[in-house]
Amino acid sequence: MFAKLLLLFISVPLIEVLILIQLGSRFGFWPTIFVVIITGIFGAYLAKLYGLSIWYKIQDDLQAGRMPADKLVDGLLILIGGVVLLTPGLLTDILGFLLLIPYSRNFFKRIAKSKFQSMSEQQTTIFWQGREYTNIDEQ
Repeated sequence: MFAKLLLLFISVPLIEVLILIQLGSRFGFWPTIFVVIITGIFGAYLAKLYGLSIWYKIQDDLQAGRMPADKLVDGLLILIGGVVLLTPGLLTDILGFLLLIPYSRNFFKRIAKSKFQSMSEQQTTIFWQGREYTNIDEQ
């Protein structure tokens, strides 16, 4: 798991830098900087807009006595999309916008829900303690 995260944290910024360099050489330095700034501003606006919308829907469900499971997953995906949009780069911006837009977010929501479902069916909770995993259900 650590190796996968390390590879992700090294390869994604490298790819992003290469794309930005190519964009800068094709369109110029300032237009490239402008695109990065505009996507950041627009992404922050969308994250706030959709985040507040989901927040109010969660509050409505809780006040009505309903469990807002779907909306909580939406909120998590919007949060991740907003954080990813803060990272300068076009690939991360595309991923961030896909997580913010409701129609494309549904695709990621299905993946997240199936992952949560499989974790739930295992009926184990694992915590990281030092160098080994501890299954709290076995204690």
